[in-house]
Formats: sequence, C-alpha cells, structure tokens
Amino acid sequence: MAQAINKNYENMPNLGRMGGGGPRRFAPTAKPKNTKVTLLRLLKIFMLWRKSFLLAIALTIISATVSLFTPFLLGKAINTFNTKTNLVDSSLLTTILSALVLCYSVSWLMDTFNGILMAKVTQRLVKHIRTEFFAKLQRIPLNFYDNRSHGDTMSRITNDVDNISTTISQTTTQLIASIFTITGSFVMMLLLSPVLTLVALISIPLFFGLTKTIASRSRSYFLGQQQKLGALNGVIEENIVGLKMVKAFNRQHTVLADFDRLNQELCDYSTKAQIWSGFMMPFMNVINNLSFTCIACAGGILSVKGVITVGVVVSFLTYSKQFGQPLNNIAGMFNNIQSALAGAERVFEIMDEAEEAPDKDSFIELTNPKGEVEFRDVSFFYNPGRPVLKNINFRVSPGEVIALVGETGAGKTTIVNLLTRFYDLNQGKIMIDDTDITEISRASLRNCFSVVLQDTCLFTGTIYDNIRYSRPSASDQEVKEAAKLAHADEFISRLPKGYETIVTGSTDNLSQGQRQLLAIARAILCDAPILVLDEATSSVDTKTEKEIQHALLTLMSNRTSFLIAHRLSTIRDADKIMVIGQGEILESGTHAELMDNKGAYYEMVISQMGYDSTEERIS
Repeated sequence: MAQAINKNYENMPNLGRMGGGGPRRFAPTAKPKNTKVTLLRLLKIFMLWRKSFLLAIALTIISATVSLFTPFLLGKAINTFNTKTNLVDSSLLTTILSALVLCYSVSWLMDTFNGILMAKVTQRLVKHIRTEFFAKLQRIPLNFYDNRSHGDTMSRITNDVDNISTTISQTTTQLIASIFTITGSFVMMLLLSPVLTLVALISIPLFFGLTKTIASRSRSYFLGQQQKLGALNGVIEENIVGLKMVKAFNRQHTVLADFDRLNQELCDYSTKAQIWSGFMMPFMNVINNLSFTCIACAGGILSVKGVITVGVVVSFLTYSKQFGQPLNNIAGMFNNIQSALAGAERVFEIMDEAEEAPDKDSFIELTNPKGEVEFRDVSFFYNPGRPVLKNINFRVSPGEVIALVGETGAGKTTIVNLLTRFYDLNQGKIMIDDTDITEISRASLRNCFSVVLQDTCLFTGTIYDNIRYSRPSASDQEVKEAAKLAHADEFISRLPKGYETIVTGSTDNLSQGQRQLLAIARAILCDAPILVLDEATSSVDTKTEKEIQHALLTLMSNRTSFLIAHRLSTIRDADKIMVIGQGEILESGTHAELMDNKGAYYEMVISQMGYDSTEERIS
C-alpha cells in the first residue's frame, strides 16, 4: 500500500475516476527542459516593470563604472611615491584619495538605492506570478484536480515561486553588474598592459569548462529536488487531512515509513544538488588564485625590466580581481539560478495547462429560467475507451423532482457534473429551456443551480459568511431564515458565538452532519430554479433527515430537482426515478411503477430493506 501511494505521488499519475486507468496526462515529461525558453518567459514578465528594471540597470552600471576607476586611482596613488628621491607628491595624493572616497561613496549610494528598488520590483513580480498562477487554477478544468496531488500544486505556488523570488532579488542586478564589470575590467586591463591581459585570460577557458561540467550534473538534481519536495508536500497534505483515518486504522508506522522514504529521497537529491553546485566556488577560487599568481609573477618581471611601473602592476592586479570576482559571484549565484529555473519550469508547466473552453462570442444569458432540462444522446468518458455514460436520453419538465439511483460509480454524479458543466461532454447535447448549455455563458448557467454536494465544503469565516457564500448580498435575517428551513438554526444557536462562530474547511469544530446542514442552508439561500442534492442527507441522523425532508419539500416546490441518494426514504416520493447502471438508464418511472416492474430498482429496494430494518416495508 505504501509503495502504491509513493508511486502515485512521485509520478503524479492520471488516476482518472474510480476504477479508471488510461494515459497519464499530467505525469512529468521525460524530455529535457528548455532553459532558454524559461529565462525568456521570466524576462517577459520582468518587462512589465521595465521602467523600474531599466532604472535598476542604470544604477548598477553607474556603480560598476565608478568601481572601475578605483583600481586605476590606487595605481596612481602608489606612483605618487618616488622611490629614487623618497619624496611624495602630497597634493596629488590628497586629490587621488579624495577621489577614491567619492567613488566608494557613490558606489555605496547606488547599491543601496538599487537594493531597495529591486526588492520592490521582485515582490511585485512574485505577486504577479502568484496571482496569475492562482487565476489559472480557476480556469483549469476539474479533471486536472482529479489527477494531480493537491500538495504538489500547493508546493508550486509557494516553494517554487519563492525560489524564483529569492533568485531574482539576489542575482538579477548582480548578474548585470558582473557582466559590466567583466567587460570594463577587461578594457582597462588592455589599456594598462596587453601582455598581462593575455596572462589573465588563462582563466577564461578553465571557467567555462568548469561551469559546463557542473551545470550538466547539477541541473537534473535540482529538478529532482523540486519534484520530490512537491511529492513530500502531497503526502503531508493528505495525511494531515486524513489523520483520523490514519489513527483509526493504526497506519502511523506505514505513514512514517512513507514519509521517511520520500524525505530521504528529497535529502539525497538536495545533497547531490548542493554538492555539485558547491564545487563551483572552491574550484573558482583555485582558478582565480592561479591567474593572480601568474599575473603577479609576470608583472614583477616586467616591472623589474622597467616595462611597466609598480603602480601599473598594482592596478592590474586589482583589475584582475575585479575581473575574477564577478565570475565568483556567478558561481555563487549558480545554486540559486539552478533551483529557480527548475521551480520556474514547474510553475510554467501549470500555466501552460489547457483551460476550460471559453464562452462563445455569441453566448446567451438566461433570464428567468424555467428549469426544463433535456439530455440528448449524451456520452462521456474520463479516460478514452472507458465510457462512463452511453447515449443518455431523458427530459425533465420544470418543477419535476428526479431521483438518480444506482450502484456507486454508475455515473449519477457525472450526470450532474455534465449538467452544471463542470465537465464538457464528449457527445450529444444538454439543453436547458431548449437552449444548448454550450451556448450559455458559464456564469449564467451556474446561476441556474443550487447545489448540495456529498462532500461539504466550508471556507474560513463565520457561519454567516459560509451560508451567504451562495448569495453575498443576502441580509443576516435572510441567512437565519435559510438556516431555520434547513434545521441548522438550532445547533448554530447553541454555539458560543452563534452565527459569528468561525469555521474553516479543514478543522473539525463542527460534525459532518452539521456541516451538511450549513450546505443545505446555503442552497436554500441561493434560491435557484434547479436544485441538485448529491447525498445531501447522508451525514445526518434519521430524525434530522425527516425534518430536513420537510424543509426540502418547501425548497423543491416549483423547482426542478435532481436527487442523488441511496436511502429509499429520500427518493420514493420523486416524480421520476431513473436507475443508472453500466453507463445507461436501465429503467425509469415512479416508485410504484418500478416496484411493479420488478427490475433493477425492485432488486435494489429489496436488498436495502433486507439490510435496513428501519425502512418502511413496501409491497
């Protein structure tokens, strides 16, 4: 079991629906990642703040330019000492030292303002990426969430975006400054001594060879590190949500073993990534020291021979350090750059996901919908070759109550998901008031529905906020009336803060039955023409269920209603009962008609009555 769970998280497979298989659409691709494309996409986002970015570049160039003069001034300062006469040109030395102080001051001011500016730009950029990412999640079809670990998705919007933020804030201007400093130092070195410049260039091929070798090894480890981090977050998220089940089935040891294995794999990838990227700085220091030694020896020889002055040698050595320091900076940034690129690729992978089909240009806005529903030869599959629904046909008149029954996984909820256009069908048409739902805007379509799902979803906020979620403009009194109709007012009133009690989607301060009552109150407040109840009373006791059913009778009056339920007491009074099986409508009719037919529905009722003595026996 643990191995199966591990495999699911690591490969992020297409689990499909219950019992589904098929191709793994969302599994990580095996093809190599395109670093150039990722960098260009990040730069394109950066250009949204081009003015600030250009100002940061200007400040960086000013700072780097000023820094280029300091080695030259140091050489001139040394040359003010005359070794033959033991005299010093004090006035010239004072002027040079003043110029040095000015250069250092200007450089410090430019770097300080630049740091503040880049901090603001970076945070705006990260805010933009997170906003675009979260907005993208709203537009992606629901089957994306069916097939991907929620923890991995959360890791991308948090950890991976944080990696991008860290890299941008630390490396962007440093990279620009490094390139400018390398270029400027090289020009100054050529002006001072072409011979010593040739000696200094020994380090260049060594540096590029080192970078290429380490980059090829470390990049795969950084990508693996981000993937394992996403998988680990998936395990954490799932086990926190399902902690009661873990304890109930005494699976703590299995969960710990699962976590330890993924944590160890993350540790291994991170260690290898850090080791390989960590090789850069020590080797760079060796190359720089080798270059410095060669320049010092060659400069000493040329100085003794009188080809160049001691001041020129000192200036050149300082420039060689300025020439090598940016290379060291790039090596130091290498770790962050690799990690950020891996994170950016994972973020862009989500950003490139196919979205829901947009509304048509000539979409229709429903006004005063009656609630007439028709399915015409509707077929649907989650995975190609495994149809969930096959040629479904039925018509529902306004105000009718339709019950959908059948075995678990028969396709009852899928019918509702297609009706609300949570999924787009593969074949056929679904009509509301004789209008194809694909011709209707999604916003207008979903305003037609009031939904109570089997899995109750609450959001962080007060009970007022959660009931009002379906109609934000509702008054407090309207919220309370809806809660009374749903028989939720009684338990809400017993809470210490009543309707002001804070609830969340993840905590257990309310029972599942109480949460379901809030969901029913939310649906009542919505007051939509079509009502969908998917096992809406599955988590309440029999007494409360009967009370809710009376409330639902009021709610369902003059509304088209779809009931998905297994309890006979919930479905027996429906205007029409449709038995779903093997992706088809096996039979339909009233309770009495289906009992007389002695078909699939009759067998289901007899089976249920055999196991539940509380049900009223029906002849």
